[in-house]
Amino acid sequence: MATLQEIDIKRKSIRNIAKITSSMKMVSAAKFARAEKALRSAKPLGPSGSALLDRIELGETSAADSKTLLVTTTSDRGLCGAIHSGICRKIRANIAEMPADTDYQIVTVGDKTRGILQRAYGDKFIMAATEVGRLPTQFGESAFIATEIIKTGYEFNNCHIYHNEFKNAAVYRSTIRPVVSFAQCVGGSAEDALTVYDDIGENTIQSFTEFNLAANIHYCLLQNAASEQSSRMGAMENATKNANEMIDKLDIKFNRTRQAVITTELIEIISGASAMADM
Repeated sequence: MATLQEIDIKRKSIRNIAKITSSMKMVSAAKFARAEKALRSAKPLGPSGSALLDRIELGETSAADSKTLLVTTTSDRGLCGAIHSGICRKIRANIAEMPADTDYQIVTVGDKTRGILQRAYGDKFIMAATEVGRLPTQFGESAFIATEIIKTGYEFNNCHIYHNEFKNAAVYRSTIRPVVSFAQCVGGSAEDALTVYDDIGENTIQSFTEFNLAANIHYCLLQNAASEQSSRMGAMENATKNANEMIDKLDIKFNRTRQAVITTELIEIISGASAMADM
């Protein structure tokens, strides 16, 4: 049986944990309000980022020399439920469905997905962005990530961004956002759609696809930030609830153990007194 001191030490440590998780929940609530406001302001980026794909209904480039870029948009911070693991499960499932000879590369935005995917797909990494999610998402950060992706020199035909799509404070889902590439825009219906308004060249198309990549990354990061903070609020609320339940159980155990100790001491005193009286 645990001693009173051991139970009391454990009880105090769990109380401290409950205070921390409760504070984290309040901090996440404030960050969630800010992230949701930023997402509402950036809502037009969603349909505009996929407008070309929706208009001309581009499909996957299935040529033998096609290259696919897979981008995960998460953050560096944990304690937020299945936000990061859900993205990793989805990308693993899609990679498993690809033909064995598919040429694909991975870019991880956020240290959590990098850590999860590195063991299985480390040889497919061309870039890993860290220090994400510690501060509110800015477009300059997203543009820098897009620039670094382009600087890798990987000329992809298909691009998929994996992110958590925010629905409301209680619901989010892991989803894939396709992004139009330069290879898809040059020639065919895509180029015809782009030249409706003006006679543009390949340099302009290149600039468009680069900006479009940055805009989509930014939109996905904002979606993920709102999803992450709402998930962290729920996770910290559950952690605080579980800690309080453990404290209640330890209080009962502490009182019962103390009562047993007092009873044992009383029995020893009474037995001693009876033995002295019989002498």
